[in-house]
Parts: sequence; C-alpha cells; structure tokens
Amino acid sequence: MTFEQLRIFVEVAERQHVTQAAQALNIAQSAASHAIAQLEARYDVQLFYRVGRRIELSEAGRALLAEASAILGQVERAELALSEFSTFLRGTLLVEASQTIASYWLPARLAAFRRAHPGINLRMKIENTQQVADAVLTGAVELGFVEDEVAHPQLVCHPVAADRLIVVVAPDHPWAGLKRLDPAKMSESDWVRRETGSGTRSAFEHAALAMGADVAGFRIAMELPSNEAVRAAAEAGLGAAAMSASVAAPSLEAGLLHHVPIELPERQFIALRLAARRPTRAVTAFLSQLGIVEAVNDAEAEGQG
Repeated sequence: MTFEQLRIFVEVAERQHVTQAAQALNIAQSAASHAIAQLEARYDVQLFYRVGRRIELSEAGRALLAEASAILGQVERAELALSEFSTFLRGTLLVEASQTIASYWLPARLAAFRRAHPGINLRMKIENTQQVADAVLTGAVELGFVEDEVAHPQLVCHPVAADRLIVVVAPDHPWAGLKRLDPAKMSESDWVRRETGSGTRSAFEHAALAMGADVAGFRIAMELPSNEAVRAAAEAGLGAAAMSASVAAPSLEAGLLHHVPIELPERQFIALRLAARRPTRAVTAFLSQLGIVEAVNDAEAEGQG
C-alpha cells in the first residue's frame, strides 16, 4: 500500500466518481482505476460497489476511508509544520465550508489567495454548518466557514461577510402575488427545508420564531441535503423555501421562483478556527486577505521568539 494509492482512494471515495477524482488529481482515469484495482487485488477485498455509472463504498471501503483520511491528514500536518520554517509561503491550506459559502462566496476569495500565493495548495470540503464546526473542533481542518453563529469556548470566530435570507415560492403558489406575508400565516403553506445542522435552516427558524411564526407548526413537505435540491423542489411547487438571495438569484431572474415579501434579518458568514491551535502562516495570510488580523498572545510571542 502506497501513499499515492491512499490519496487516490480517498479522492475517489469522497467524490464517488473515478473520472472526477482523476481530474481533481490531474492524473489519467486509467491510473486512478489501476490504483484502486491494485489495492483490491493486494488485500483481496472489494472497496467499491459499481452501480451503473455510480460507485458506492463497500464496508471494507468505509473502514479504509476512515484510516486513510487520518493518515493523509497527519502527512498534511507534517508538511505544514515544515513549511512554517520556509522563507516562502508554501504547503496546503485545507478549509471546510458550509454549502452557501462554498458555492457562492468562498471560491472567488480562494482564487485571489491562490494568485497571491501560488506555492499554497488549496483544498476545500463542503459540509453543513454543524459538520464544519465539528471538523474544526476535532482538528480535521484548520479553518472553517459557516453561515450561522457557533457559540463554543474552544473556537475563535470572525465575521467575514453578510448575507440575506429570503423566502421563495413557485409562480403558482398562493403567496406569489402577495404584497406582504404575515408571519402568523407562514404555517399555512407546505415547506421545503434543509437538513438538521444546516446554517440556513437554523438562521431562518430563529428569525421566524423572533417574528412570531409558529415554526413547530410548519408543514414540512420535504427535507433535502443541499441548497440546489431545495431550490429545485421549490420550483417544482412542493412548497415555500428559505434560502440565501445568492442561491435564489438565477431562478428569480428566470421567473421560476417568486420572492415572497417578508423581511428577514441579515446573517453573518463566520470564519472559525481552533483557539488552542496556533494558526499556520497560510491560515494567517488567508485571514489577513479577508481583513482579519489577529493579535499574537504572549504565549505565542514567546514561542516565536
């Protein structure tokens, strides 16, 4: 078993697609397939089930993914430790972000950082807000970005941007022609919403409660794990939905959704890092690009002296 085989396996497992994994790693598809085949042949196990064009992890594959991810994480941390002694900014910056941020806000900032620091390899994972916070707390990632405030004594939190949630419905929904939606009537519609742990869902429910809406009485037609799935379900007329204005914009412009006139408060996009973990130079540089300059405490100053 080689480090390269593990790297390919993890990429394929996370994407559940050999071609996409090969493209991300900048290798031939045949090379990725061969690496997986070698692992399966050497240990006489099946790591993936082939289901049409899709692949799914087997029980053996799930067991290997946990160990392989831990090994790769340790290697990355070792590389980061050495890169701290280099004159040039290099290494890997691994960030994890909730869906709205990862899809609509963060890519442009990562691209600008890459242009300024070409020696840094960038990696991003996408999860919901709770999963991102958990990843930062366990040290799986150095930097997280979430869509709702996370109150935890072990986390350093920095607001980095503002976002506004809106309520949208399909054109034939009774709310499409309203001039104002009374919060007390919000429970009269079916709703499509994100899963538990989603920052969008949490922020909307908190805002609706503050406005006097009967959130517990909402009729939930469907619960979905992505912004795009919620948007598509709302377009199909399954119910009202709350989402970022950035997510809704293409459908609003195309006339596939209508903006329901109810004022929701702004929410913050938040950068998270572990308080007990000294930020690497790459993390410090990226936060600085976002306008965040952290004071170095006495303990850190002594360690740098």
